Amino acid sequence: MSNLIPTLTGTGVALVTPFNSRMDVDEPALARLLDFVIEGGVEYVVSLGTTGETPVLSREEKVRIARFTLDYVNGRVPVVIGAGGSNTMEVIREIEELPMEGAVAILSTSPYYSKPSQEGIYQHYKAIADVAPKPILLYNVPSRTGRNVDAHTILRLAQLPNIAGIKEAGGDMAQCALVLRDRPSDFLVVSGDDALGFPQIATGMHGVISVAANSFPTAFSSMVRAALKGDLRKAKKLNDSLLDAYHLLFVENNPAGVKVALSELGIIHNYLRLPLVPLSHQYAEQLRAYTKRLTHLAAEEIVNAG
Repeated sequence: MSNLIPTLTGTGVALVTPFNSRMDVDEPALARLLDFVIEGGVEYVVSLGTTGETPVLSREEKVRIARFTLDYVNGRVPVVIGAGGSNTMEVIREIEELPMEGAVAILSTSPYYSKPSQEGIYQHYKAIADVAPKPILLYNVPSRTGRNVDAHTILRLAQLPNIAGIKEAGGDMAQCALVLRDRPSDFLVVSGDDALGFPQIATGMHGVISVAANSFPTAFSSMVRAALKGDLRKAKKLNDSLLDAYHLLFVENNPAGVKVALSELGIIHNYLRLPLVPLSHQYAEQLRAYTKRLTHLAAEEIVNAG
């Protein structure tokens, strides 16, 4: 098994996909976003995750976004590419078409809508892992898929040679504790829930793949690093400053919230593809005001909090 713990410990950012007024992929805005999060201190980036609105991207757009991201990052930080879905053979075909040569791993959400059994989930991931050119990170997000990947299935999958870790967004701390207790020593476990990232790191997770790190990379990645170092006082102070962000970013849907914050920062335009629509006015104004307050803090004050 590939050991991704040294490479993917810390903060990964689940990148949004910027669009222009014609609803085309906005590559100059994506470049600005990549510079912003890398300079803001994240340890790696994740392209083509759910936050990137992948359900409304064509295969050609996905290939272009992945290629652009790999080329523009140019080795500054590791890149993880997302490829998942409810059709196992289509996921395999997508992996074959995406430019994986520069990526360190493939993040693959568990099958959605069809609600397979735990055996079906296992066989889905096994089929993908058998042919994938890069290590697979499982992604458990039952709020979106309709089916939890339970601890027994995760630990069973962790024994396969090309499955290297999991992004856990199920919110079940008891399940997380079981996985963390019984996982192989080289099996990466990261949080997929910004609001739970701090306590989950305290229980042994290796970091967070974050939405908030798109718009607040310095504060969020500093919180994660402090938590990983065991400086829980500093981590809590930073996390407390982000609690309102966790609420507002997800109050209606993701990535409507984070696109408001990024537009307030002048990095992208606030465009989403249907069926997603921009955040409603009431919450958008609250999020803009919050973003202004947080960005007015001196960088030293954020980094040295506590």
